[in-house]
Amino acid sequence: MVRSDLNILATFLAIAEERSFTKAAKRLGVSPSAISHAIRGLEEDLGVRLLSRTTRSVAPTEAGKQLLARLRPALTDVQGALDQLSGLRDKPAGRVRLLVPRLAGTTVVGPKLAKFTRDYPDVVLEVTADDSRMDIVAGASMQASTSANTFRRT
Repeated sequence: MVRSDLNILATFLAIAEERSFTKAAKRLGVSPSAISHAIRGLEEDLGVRLLSRTTRSVAPTEAGKQLLARLRPALTDVQGALDQLSGLRDKPAGRVRLLVPRLAGTTVVGPKLAKFTRDYPDVVLEVTADDSRMDIVAGASMQASTSANTFRRT
């Protein structure tokens, strides 16, 4: 099912809940004409009428009621899954590698590690304290010298 299909089903749900094309259009921020065309297309694709329309009211048909019974929980589940994923967007995660001189490791980085690991539990932090000069980007001398200390929190 493509995104446009989900939009049409969400539109159908809004119309059924509002019992009005105009109110549903306002709620969804689209024109009543666009909603009408979308529902007409859905009904043609399914080969069954979903909404009974009069000049004063809109109500689901028996087929519409059956679809609504399954559609409401399904769309609620989809929205819940999307909400859960969007929460991850604001949460830092991954691996951070630091190569610092010993003095900076013990005086600056070290004291802040406990708070950092509490605040960002999904970040894997690797701190290597080494006084030798190495090019970590080029991968030169990636083996820490014997005087290096590596702290890992996973």
